[in-house]
Amino acid sequence: MSRGKILVTGGLGFIGSHTVVELHKAGYDVVIVDNLDNSRPQVAEAIHLTSGQRAAFYPCDIRDRAAFSNVLAEHPDIKGIIHFAAYKAVGESVDKPLKYYDNNINGLVELLKQMNEHGIRNMLFSSSCTVYGQPEKLPISENTPLQPAESPYGNTKKIGEDILRDATFTGSIRGVALRYFNPVGAHEKGLIGELPIGVPQNLVPFVTQTAAGLRDQLRVFGNDYPTEDGTAIRDYIHVVDLAKVHVKAMERMLDGEGPSYDIFNVGTGRGHSVLEVIQAFERVSGKSLPYAFADRRSGDVVEVYADATKAERELQWKAEKTIDDMMRDAWTFQQHILNKTHILNRNNNV
Repeated sequence: MSRGKILVTGGLGFIGSHTVVELHKAGYDVVIVDNLDNSRPQVAEAIHLTSGQRAAFYPCDIRDRAAFSNVLAEHPDIKGIIHFAAYKAVGESVDKPLKYYDNNINGLVELLKQMNEHGIRNMLFSSSCTVYGQPEKLPISENTPLQPAESPYGNTKKIGEDILRDATFTGSIRGVALRYFNPVGAHEKGLIGELPIGVPQNLVPFVTQTAAGLRDQLRVFGNDYPTEDGTAIRDYIHVVDLAKVHVKAMERMLDGEGPSYDIFNVGTGRGHSVLEVIQAFERVSGKSLPYAFADRRSGDVVEVYADATKAERELQWKAEKTIDDMMRDAWTFQQHILNKTHILNRNNNV
């Protein structure tokens, strides 16, 4: 028996697809809305093959009021929404700030309006540790003062949290913001993972694509940071661990537990430098990775890692997978993509 129906915006994306799988495993029916701007329709079938269940999929932009309203009208039994539909690259946001403000802010506002109109009470918001800027003290807890955002992307997440918090004051919506640290890896089956369209903006898909020969060389942005090896440090979390906390947080809201608005850090509590990530990949893959140092990117901070004890205490969740697990699963996914491409190319030549 189904435990209810959850709508996932951006559900064919990296984190969204893994969360859909975990929702299926937990017994929920899922409706996916994704405009395919940075995802592929084939991911819907990959989700089915991974979880054994199908989600209803609508190629729709949540800013398209009429189209999105029609989706909600077709599913009047939706109990909650998990909102992933946002642009997420720090570097690109610096170059294209208005693109980020339009999509990330206007999309959220439209979504909240539609929730009110269709009587949907529970919203789980995909936020980010970028709201902390460059913190003065580590590790970062939910009580750490927010610094000015280092990028337009980070600012959209900060504004998004403010919008959701203010919307919950009306009493019609309950909200939770999950502040992710750095999601990487892939599902162990290798059918879903991080596959950005165009040149990757994030470290790990660039690592795997370089190892696969799709990129000539990995660029490491900055080797003069005040860290042990000179490269930036992040709290990398396996995407499956991250997906699981969404199920925990949604269940808490559906059970009516917790305040009307809440915030949780989602990380491992340990930082790894860029060079440590490269070394972990080389260790699990057996491949030597060509890389070169480049200038720091505007918007990047030196070091961040989480204090995630609140999520452990209140959601009964804790990250379990290691940096080696993350790199191994990311490489498995990249190899699956390569094999699938080779088969397609061979068939097309017949």
